[in-house]
Amino acid sequence: MNIINQASGKAWAMYHGDAAEVLTALPSESCDFSVFSPPFQALYVYSPTERDLGNCRTPAEFFEHLSFITREQYRILRPGRLMAVHCAQITAQKVLDGWIGLKDFRGQLIEHYGKHGFYYHREVCIDKDPQAQAIRTHSKALLFVQMRKDRSWIGPAIADYILVFRKGTEDPAVRINQDPITEEQWIEWARPIWYGIRETDTLQAPPKKNDERHVAPLQLGVIERCVRLWSNPGETVLSPFAGIGSEGYEAVRNGRRFIGVELKPEYFEQACKNLRDAEIHFETPSLFAEVSA
Repeated sequence: MNIINQASGKAWAMYHGDAAEVLTALPSESCDFSVFSPPFQALYVYSPTERDLGNCRTPAEFFEHLSFITREQYRILRPGRLMAVHCAQITAQKVLDGWIGLKDFRGQLIEHYGKHGFYYHREVCIDKDPQAQAIRTHSKALLFVQMRKDRSWIGPAIADYILVFRKGTEDPAVRINQDPITEEQWIEWARPIWYGIRETDTLQAPPKKNDERHVAPLQLGVIERCVRLWSNPGETVLSPFAGIGSEGYEAVRNGRRFIGVELKPEYFEQACKNLRDAEIHFETPSLFAEVSA
């Protein structure tokens, strides 16, 4: 196993390395929930290494690479427990693909995880502000000028999704009911579309010199809902693509334990800082209590 570096706190452990290798060292059926945002194929470049899924040349290569990580995730997750995968559809570009439109990355992920034994349980669509997306992406489909010029090229903003998968068909050994959620919260969170998620509600990493093209932290409000809905306080949450530690920050903040893996050294260091900050402000059961008991 090639772990380049590692760090830990009372309630978290971060590993700097390739998730395809690092996850092999974790015990089977040792995690209670997993939430993460995988690389979006070749849409974004995160680092120059061939170990980075973002550098795969084709969708087939991407999913072959992802399979090594998915198999380990399935082994590590406890039976009957859930995994939440954040994704969005990928745009097809004239210069690269010869056409303009959308590629069904969401559907490809559903098919991929199904092939590896996960059952497709539910999904949530996350509402997006079209004006904010237009400013950020300069999408032709969202421009006022294009709306006035020729509407055959316009279309709605691209939503985010949370795809929820289950390991096995049996009930989990421990019921997920220990984090109090009010009926009002459940009415809001049970909607098929999550509204009111602030797109700026993210952990922010300071800019790095010569950094690659993209940092895409998942909104903290989305992670909080996932963690509180599908895990109990004191349980262990896993992210094989931890980035700057957003999933871990919310896991620790909400009384869970966290294990994360990150390939890029700058992201790993920032994740450790964010997890230390979360632990300072929130009391969380020790990740290593069971080991020392």
